[in-house]
Amino acid sequence: MIALIDCNNFYASCEQVFQPQLAGKPLVVLSNNDGNVIARSSEAKKLGIGMGVLTGSVRGFVRSHELQIRSSNYALYGDMSSRVMETLEELLPNVEHYSIDEAFLKLDGLKYIDLQKYGDQIRKKVMKGTGIPISVGIAPTKALSKA
Repeated sequence: MIALIDCNNFYASCEQVFQPQLAGKPLVVLSNNDGNVIARSSEAKKLGIGMGVLTGSVRGFVRSHELQIRSSNYALYGDMSSRVMETLEELLPNVEHYSIDEAFLKLDGLKYIDLQKYGDQIRKKVMKGTGIPISVGIAPTKALSKA
């Protein structure tokens, strides 16, 4: 079996870890030139703010919904990604880094464990160690674990 670990709203989650006052608030992270939205918190998604929209089109949400806007900070995101991956490697040695916010874990040799409980343990350990919420998909193949 293979587990896909996917960090939820990764750039926004990283910002919230280092600025706890942002937790629970609508938040968007902007592209390199601050021209477009490249990440959204769950609260921003609920407001209907789309991925890739122009920054100017979300300015109205600042007053009406207390939208928080942050420029991207790739050094922070790289550091947080390393922390998440290191936490995963403490659980299992076979971690395949797929992207900055995704990894595959080979669950070979774990035949007699409850995979649902194991996935929950992974989520809790990553949250406790990094503050980053994750989703875990477990299936026989990488493609199915992503689904």
